[in-house]
Amino acid sequence: MADTLFSKIIKREIPADIIYEDDDALVFRDINAQAPVHFLVIPKKPIAKLSDASAEDQALLGHLLLVANKVAAQEGLTDFRLNVNNGAGASQTVFHLHIHVLGGRPFSWPPG
Repeated sequence: MADTLFSKIIKREIPADIIYEDDDALVFRDINAQAPVHFLVIPKKPIAKLSDASAEDQALLGHLLLVANKVAAQEGLTDFRLNVNNGAGASQTVFHLHIHVLGGRPFSWPPG
């Protein structure tokens, strides 16, 4: 996978407001926030998009969801939305798997 904005954040080549990190995941605030609370959960393993994940990534994918929940709680969120865009047609602009966690305001359905 080619270097992306997110891989550069992982390597600390680009600054970010990092709010959580462990051996497998990094969480930082979205610079284009769409809600009062908006952060991204990314794997440190380079996976371009969800459809590129394999069975060997099962534990990592579950870990990312647990991290999203943990950081949401740390941010004071009880209600929040998770969003994963898969491919350009779904509005994915950075091709490094990431989970948007949004909260702090009501959301409608269907989205976008």
